[in-house]
Order: sequence, then C-alpha cells, then structure tokens
Amino acid sequence: MKRILIPTDFSHNAWNAIEYSLAFYNNLPVNIHLLHIVYSGRVSSENDLHSNGVSILEDPGTTKIDQLEEIKRKIEILYPRCKANIDVRVVHSLFVEGIKNTVRELDIDLIIMGTKGASGLKEVTVGSHTGSVITRVKCPVLVIPERAAFERPENIVFPTDFNIFYRQKVLETLFSMADVHDSSIRVLRVASDEYALNDDQNKNREFLRDALDNRPNSFHCVKNPDLEQGLQEFIDLMDIQIIAMVAKNLNFFQRLLFRPTVAKISYHTEIPFLVLHE
Repeated sequence: MKRILIPTDFSHNAWNAIEYSLAFYNNLPVNIHLLHIVYSGRVSSENDLHSNGVSILEDPGTTKIDQLEEIKRKIEILYPRCKANIDVRVVHSLFVEGIKNTVRELDIDLIIMGTKGASGLKEVTVGSHTGSVITRVKCPVLVIPERAAFERPENIVFPTDFNIFYRQKVLETLFSMADVHDSSIRVLRVASDEYALNDDQNKNREFLRDALDNRPNSFHCVKNPDLEQGLQEFIDLMDIQIIAMVAKNLNFFQRLLFRPTVAKISYHTEIPFLVLHE
C-alpha cells in the first residue's frame, strides 16, 4: 500500500491537507502517518532556524501525541468509511531532519502538507516549513494551499520548458498520481515564441510524448512573456485541478511557487502543487 506522510502543526491549513488527502485517495487502502515535530537540538543562528523550518514547542505541558490521537479520532468520526491505516507519531528534531529521517525509516512514497503553518503569514506564499521540505527532502510532495478544496482531478497540468530530461522515477510518480482518478496530463509550455526550441528541448519533448503515449494527454503552448500569467490563463481555460512540476528545474519551479501573491494570480492559494523529485 502507498505510504503517505502528513506533517501537522495542528493549524487549519494542516487539517485542510489531511482532509484533501482523505478525499483524494477516496477510501483506498493507504497507510497515512500523521507526524508532529517538536524542536529539539541547537542551532547556531536564526538562518539555521529558518532553513530547518523549526517548530517551537510553545507549551511544554501539552501532550502532542494526545492531540494527534484526537485528530485520528476526528477522522474516524467524520470519515467512517475511510480505509486508510492511520499512524501517529511525535519526533523531537529539527524539522527537515525529522522529515528526512521519517521518510527514510517508513519508506514514504508521498508527503502531503499545507503551504502555511500556524503563523499563517499573509505576505508569504509558502511557509518556511513547506519551502524547506520541497527543496531539501528528496521525496514527492503534494502541497495543499490554504484555500484548496478537493475537486476530482480530471486534469493535471505539467508546466515545463523542456530543458531537462524526465527520469523514470519522476514519470512514475506523476503517472501513479494521475492513475488514482484517471486524470489527463496536460503538458504546458509558456513562451513568447511557440517554436523556439533547441535540439535538446525537442528531444526531451519527444521523449515525454512517447512516455505519455498510452494515457490521456495533450501538449499545449501559451504565448505569454509572463510565466505565472500564462499558467493562470491555462488553468482557467482548461479546468486544472493539480499542478505538477519537477523540483530539479529550480529557476522555473521557484518562479511559479515561491513568489508573493499578485493580482489576477490565484493558483498559489487554490490549486495543489505536486512536486516531483528524482
């Protein structure tokens, strides 16, 4: 069975990620591990605190495992037909270190988490916890924005500039997610010139065409000099429910996800992001 890790700080956004997870897997038999990380250890500077996405224990008297058990009971009450096996655990660690160790120990297939934690800072699109996980933990991550509500993913958009070769592990993860709901994969290039592909880009595009040959797919190009606006236009036009991207292409990836919210760009707060790692 698929093994899913859901870190939680007991915030509204974290609960939203849990609910999305249960709805996405639609009562399929999966193993869900609810994890809370309590800060433990020393750091040398505030930069270390930020990069590790540290979770500070605010009330030493609070029993975190009891809070996790309460979430488990809440799931059992609200989702009586849920077929997921739910495990709860508390880890005392730096945040990223705790995630990495848990992923390795439990052989996790997918991490699902919200974009923001309890702080809920309005001026950031992705909180430091989530940002650290998706850039530093080599495990697929499904990022659930604060305003995302589950909708059956009929269409998954795969934005790419065709500058990287798509390794088998990346494609297998993308396909396994698409197969849960028989989703169509819409490959999207946003560019000012539709035909300005070099030889390597053409090879990568044709390889992707071949890999997608036996499943619902389509290839698109949106002419727009602004990547974020082009993606938003495509999402609005094609009724997209999930955005999938390869973390290796950091410049392309960070432009789409790690930017402040701007007018007319809403996918940051509404559409889940599937971050693929090699």
